[in-house]
Amino acid sequence: MNDDAYSATELGSHWFEGPTPDPTPDRVEGEVLRFGPGVTAAAARRAANTPTAAQIWHGTLPGAPPPRRARSRRPLRYAPAAVILLAVLALLAWRAYGPRVSVRDIAVTVPEAPLGCDGTANVVGVVRTDGRPGSLTYHWERSDGTRSAPLRETLDRGRKEARLHLLWTFQGSGTHHAVARLVITAPTTRTAEGAFTYRCE
Repeated sequence: MNDDAYSATELGSHWFEGPTPDPTPDRVEGEVLRFGPGVTAAAARRAANTPTAAQIWHGTLPGAPPPRRARSRRPLRYAPAAVILLAVLALLAWRAYGPRVSVRDIAVTVPEAPLGCDGTANVVGVVRTDGRPGSLTYHWERSDGTRSAPLRETLDRGRKEARLHLLWTFQGSGTHHAVARLVITAPTTRTAEGAFTYRCE
């Protein structure tokens, strides 16, 4: 084959497919194809024996770490709200099911001197606790056969004493021996009473 008869147009048809090439150089896999008045057979053989960039390069570039998947930070956005929610739920559970107030002692105090005509006695029930929060359920019973409705006293944390009052009013003349009884029904059952005298002549 005559080397001088091999044209640039025939060389271009072996290397790429596309429209009629223009004089502007094209970049393909890192190599530049140049067009001129002619290419010798020796140059064609060198081009055929030279590996392309696609044949040489495999894998990642030297020294370049493999690409990492971006970590999603969406769950971290809700972490503070989740912590607050858990704290609120724990507090509610502790209040509902945690240790409750415990009654340690109960006593009733009454007027020491006899109560005069048409007087009102202030009977005080003193309940001592362990200082834990909770509530007391109680009622009063009187020796005249009457009884109060169920009552409740709420105790905050640190409060170790509750003072429960009964106002008992008397009218008319005569002498009456009165007994007031305090009955705690919750959290435990406790009872205490006190006696005084009403005297009107």
